[in-house]
Amino acid sequence: MLANYLPILLFIVVGLGVGIVAVTAGSFLGPSKPEEAKLSPYECGFEAFEDSRMKFDVRYYLVAILFIIFDLEIAFLFPWAIVLDEIGIFGFWAMMLFLAILVVGFIYEWKKGALEWE
Repeated sequence: MLANYLPILLFIVVGLGVGIVAVTAGSFLGPSKPEEAKLSPYECGFEAFEDSRMKFDVRYYLVAILFIIFDLEIAFLFPWAIVLDEIGIFGFWAMMLFLAILVVGFIYEWKKGALEWE
């Protein structure tokens, strides 16, 4: 009975071992020279080492949601393109309606200024 769990235990041990070796090798082999450029705010817009409980601007979440929406659009376009011959004209116009709705949403967000970064 317990022999059935041996592969799972082995998988966990090997995974932990690989993780520990990678972190240890990275700390020994990697350079540890933080420069001013590395510690400066990049895309996040705030200092790298501040209070971790600070409030985030809602624009970060808005950009993330917009990215997910348009990323999912591409995720739907690939399978649609593969089976386009099989689904025919109905599938074509269904996807055009889907894309039109996304374009209307994109224009709405653009007009509201959600894509502007102050």
